[in-house]
Amino acid sequence: MNPYRIAVVDDDQHIRQLVETYLQKENMETIGLESAEEAWELWSNQPPDMWVLDIMLPGMDGFEFCKKIRSVAEIPIIMISARDDEVDKILGIELGSDDYLVKPFSPRELVARVKRQLQRMQKLQPREDASTLDNVDDYIELGRLRLLLNERRAIWHEAEIDLTSKEFDLLKLFVERPNRAFARDEILHLIWGEDYFGSDRAVDHLVKRLRKKMEELPIEAVWGHGYRMNGGEC
Repeated sequence: MNPYRIAVVDDDQHIRQLVETYLQKENMETIGLESAEEAWELWSNQPPDMWVLDIMLPGMDGFEFCKKIRSVAEIPIIMISARDDEVDKILGIELGSDDYLVKPFSPRELVARVKRQLQRMQKLQPREDASTLDNVDDYIELGRLRLLLNERRAIWHEAEIDLTSKEFDLLKLFVERPNRAFARDEILHLIWGEDYFGSDRAVDHLVKRLRKKMEELPIEAVWGHGYRMNGGEC
């Protein structure tokens, strides 16, 4: 198996090299970058398996870069920042980061969090076993919504919608159990996994993204609890 490639984006050369050294000791490949612009060019040509991303960067900041990446992929992102501000942490989670670490931090702790995110990613990757290949037409429907499960494609009002991995997983959860109310913590457990570390605001942001991509999608908020899909309105 090829080693994981981790992109470390930080304009502080000392921190960048320190993080890379510790990750390399764990047999990971690293790519050091000074700016989000360089990181976006890397994504376009040789996308890494994961990002370690500083927030305060010259030019495009880490928040904007996280937003751009999350609009096209569910690659793990760990944000790092010198600002221990709850608002920054919440914003980072809302924009799609998987974890948030405040400087100064222990390099060993960062390595542990990187490993945890990579393990979670590995568990979520679909396996092309015999049963999958034999059932290429497997799908579920709810009203005008159809999910092609093995192809992980969503058809809404006869138009295909481009979804990220987590967007598809959440939609599948709702379609499989229409009218069933899910608590935010329950959604975090089912979609992000037991080892997820972060705010349940990530659920709100994921629902917001689905509503934006699929107008009139009947995902309803259950006050003080979570969300449900109104099966009668699909």
